Amino acid sequence: GQPLGPRRLSLKPVPKLPDMEAFLREALVKVKRQARGCLAPELCFQAVRAAAQSPFAEGVRRERELFQVLLSSGQARALQYAFFAERAVARWAIPGGASWSSAAPQPVRRAAVIGLGTMGQGIVTSLVKANIPVVALEQDLEYLNKGRKAVMLLLEREAMKMEGGAQALDFHNPARLQFTVDFDLLHDVDLVIEAVFENMALKKEIFHKLSKICKPGALLCTNTSALNIDEIASATSRPQQVIGTHFFSPAHVMRLLEIIYGRHTSPTAIATAMQLAKALKKVGVVVGNCFGFVGNRMMYPYVQQAVFLLEEGSRPEAVDQVIEDFGFKIGPFRMSDLAGLDVGWRSRKEQGLTGPSLPAGTAARQRQGQRYSPLPDLLCERGRFGQKTGKGWYRYEKAGGRTATPDPWLHNFLAQYRDTHGIKTRFIDQEEILERCLFSLINEGFAILAEGIASGPEHLD
Repeated sequence: GQPLGPRRLSLKPVPKLPDMEAFLREALVKVKRQARGCLAPELCFQAVRAAAQSPFAEGVRRERELFQVLLSSGQARALQYAFFAERAVARWAIPGGASWSSAAPQPVRRAAVIGLGTMGQGIVTSLVKANIPVVALEQDLEYLNKGRKAVMLLLEREAMKMEGGAQALDFHNPARLQFTVDFDLLHDVDLVIEAVFENMALKKEIFHKLSKICKPGALLCTNTSALNIDEIASATSRPQQVIGTHFFSPAHVMRLLEIIYGRHTSPTAIATAMQLAKALKKVGVVVGNCFGFVGNRMMYPYVQQAVFLLEEGSRPEAVDQVIEDFGFKIGPFRMSDLAGLDVGWRSRKEQGLTGPSLPAGTAARQRQGQRYSPLPDLLCERGRFGQKTGKGWYRYEKAGGRTATPDPWLHNFLAQYRDTHGIKTRFIDQEEILERCLFSLINEGFAILAEGIASGPEHLD
């Protein structure tokens, strides 16, 4: 019995909710926590608030104002740049003249992963999710069983996120995923990714073995985070097939895949690695060969400055807070705890910066005429490796825990360290933390560009 005239929603009054203010306050806190330094989510919230509190026409007007603010913001330009940069990196080129337009990839029908530590587990998971059959290899049965358990757990978690569940991944099927200690099973794979820990002698031994066992066309990839690709390739009879595929931890989550070509790497190998990145839904970036490549080489001075700030009077939680408020997903100390402090420690020992190969009489805070901080080494010597041991720069509820809480033991340790080395504690403001960490990151980026390790600024970004 109602008339059928137009009933405009916009003319209806906005229903009042009893605790609207409290609800909006809570929502804003949540948005700020998740948006960390990003303008758009906060302005979206303001638009919703205007809609809830004002008449329709006024809400629309406010939304338009907010949109204009965003449209002309530096963040909008940066996001547009990032969007196009991500597409630009697919069009790779190397100094030798080869490029994306002239090189064709080989098909990867079957892959293998050697080493089932944290990185290997994540890489196996990524390959299974991409529907590429995998052979996962470990050196002995104890490590194999440990690795298998961890991989199955990861895959079960991933399957729960997918629509078809475990059936979609079908990872209990040995034709899709096979665990072994037998190198001979790698004779017919199209691509091998070596993911053992950062030790040159071990990697060379594995690559020597692979060049005897794998079929002639197989691509030999190393998931090294810093070591020389050419030296690894020198252990094989086919250096043109050797390439770096540096995954970032956790490998089944992080989207970046750094692809490193050596002196002899063929354009086909680069194209195949890029194709693999695409299949794994990752952003592949082709870069040159130098210590630490691009990602870790830029990370080094950034984390180093963060540690220097602790020496001078700051705390891990203060540095992380500034970096995260600026917009980074995770600060340098929480990141170190997540990745494991022992990874960098092992690398520094290999370089002779710490440990038994350090020449006697070396000054504690100097290496090769440069300032050096032994703080991370001292934590590692005390078995503080981060989340995996339940303590690092922070404390965790248990070994393998995820929730970082500031650690009074560490604060005390820093105070003693400053006393020992006669460092006067001073107050360090947010601006100094931000500038010292970020400028060291940016300057290293410029050095990488100048050396031609990356072919353009988009690749770094």
